[in-house]
Amino acid sequence: MTTKRDYYDILNVKKNSNKEEIKKAYKKLAIKHHPDKGGNEEKFKELSEAYAVLSDDTKRGTYDQFGHQGFDQRYSQEDIFRGANFEDIFKEAFGGAFGQDIFESFFHQGRRRRRGQDLRYDLEIGFEEAAFGCKKKLKIPRLVQCEHCQGTGAERGSLVDCDACKGKGQVRKQMNTFFGTFVQTTGCRKCDGLGKLAERKCKHCRDGVRQEDKELSIEIPGGVDSGSRIRVTGGGEGIGNGESGDLYLFIHIQPHEIFERNGYDVLLQYPISFSQAALGDTVEIPTLKDKIKIKIPAGTQSNTIFRLRGKGIKKLDDDDFGDQLVRVVVKTPVKMNRKQEELLHEFAKENKEKLKIEKGFFEKVKDVFV
Repeated sequence: MTTKRDYYDILNVKKNSNKEEIKKAYKKLAIKHHPDKGGNEEKFKELSEAYAVLSDDTKRGTYDQFGHQGFDQRYSQEDIFRGANFEDIFKEAFGGAFGQDIFESFFHQGRRRRRGQDLRYDLEIGFEEAAFGCKKKLKIPRLVQCEHCQGTGAERGSLVDCDACKGKGQVRKQMNTFFGTFVQTTGCRKCDGLGKLAERKCKHCRDGVRQEDKELSIEIPGGVDSGSRIRVTGGGEGIGNGESGDLYLFIHIQPHEIFERNGYDVLLQYPISFSQAALGDTVEIPTLKDKIKIKIPAGTQSNTIFRLRGKGIKKLDDDDFGDQLVRVVVKTPVKMNRKQEELLHEFAKENKEKLKIEKGFFEKVKDVFV
């Protein structure tokens, strides 16, 4: 897996640079590395991707917080460039006739000719599966290239040269601007860059593609949460020139009957009796994996929290685990027999000093409401 360069380094700007500084840096580098000035296409795309992210407050905030790994889980290539405004920059640099169109045609051609479309799949998993990770076998409906016609959409032997591009798959346009003469090369729209047109349509597909169910075995890492997005490279549609799009799994976690999640910690509310709280006891507590005994000290108050180290959820990209927090709640008896009532009355008499309302209590209550 290729490690991406830092977006700030790509544009040679500081992390606290404002939008105008980022725009100025991109404009300078884009003119220098533009493909129609002899620049490298991949370098130009890298610069434009960095600008598309850092010029957008939401995308930039996500990138600053999570870095490339977290950002790429949340944004596809199409998401990155969606909404990015290159028009003003290219108008300033190349003139109105050489504005946004050159950028759109460059990247649109690359996506159309190199890869299929990305797909989204909403996956619901259990609470424990999210906590510790799991494997899922999925069948993903997707469009793939027809093997019979090799994606041309034509019966064998029925392809002829496109009259718009003369079979080259590309059209060239020469433009004279303030910066000199530029030659713009784009994929032919009529033949979709293939250079060929079909005289007879393929009988096995529709326009060179067909639908299939692709079986995938997916590894879900422990620690994912609802809203997490997992990218499966090549799991999308396979209708490009040999490279499939990506599959994006959006995770939804089923609620648990007794546990709640707080980051990588799990919360459990555990009821105990009045006598257990007063006298102390040893109780067996359920965890996500097993059961563990803990000691309830004498005199434990309701809502006291006990922490069980390492009994929580596995942390993403880490071997550590969160904790389990056990909140004990003292349950007041609702129905009592005569003997139980007599014992409690006796207890209240023996404990009368502690039952007295603290001096100044009503004054404090009055101050709060006044």
